[in-house]
Amino acid sequence: MSVWIKICGNTSREDALLAADAGADAVGFVFAPSPRRVTPEQVSEIVPRLPTTLETIGVFVDASFEEIESTVLTSGLTGVQLHFIAAPDLPARLRERFGPTLRILRVLHFSSEAAGAAAAIMHDPNVDTLMIDSRTASAVGGTGQSFDWALARNTLFENALARELRLVVAGGLNPDNIAEAIASLHPWGVDVVSGVEAAPGRKDRAKVRSFIANAKTAHCEKRP
Repeated sequence: MSVWIKICGNTSREDALLAADAGADAVGFVFAPSPRRVTPEQVSEIVPRLPTTLETIGVFVDASFEEIESTVLTSGLTGVQLHFIAAPDLPARLRERFGPTLRILRVLHFSSEAAGAAAAIMHDPNVDTLMIDSRTASAVGGTGQSFDWALARNTLFENALARELRLVVAGGLNPDNIAEAIASLHPWGVDVVSGVEAAPGRKDRAKVRSFIANAKTAHCEKRP
């Protein structure tokens, strides 16, 4: 199986189609304060025109169950990315509402204590995927900054339970360093926003294609 690749922060059908054509598995839409913010109505015009095999993930920050539910239904999303410290029962409520076909992705901002915080998420049967991201004082995502890959490998990614959960690497990735990230961490998936942009909310065609090609090549070359 190839590495799962998500191109996030899409604001137009053209950019989402570019990601799909280049070989991405998923595209992300941000429903939170951001230069890349979109509305459910905008996304509802984009999703029906995308390949049915392409996952469409909504990114939420400090959102209620009702807000997420409404957005999933209006936009036609296939997954949700909980990019905040959500209530413990939120994944279970989403699973009960939408069933097993909805991908539920939790985000953990990496720190030296991340392994302990990840343990509870790893034991939640309603969470499909755990994304490890970086953050700054002013932004919880799309920062363009990477975390300490060596520390993350030793404290989190080498954990057998973590591998079973499907870990996704995000934060500071770009076409030039994606191969190194995959070689270092051996993740199940990767996620990129600013590293493939011409400007916030607008993708760079060459960077998108290069990122995806480099990720797929590096995954094929990584250790078993």
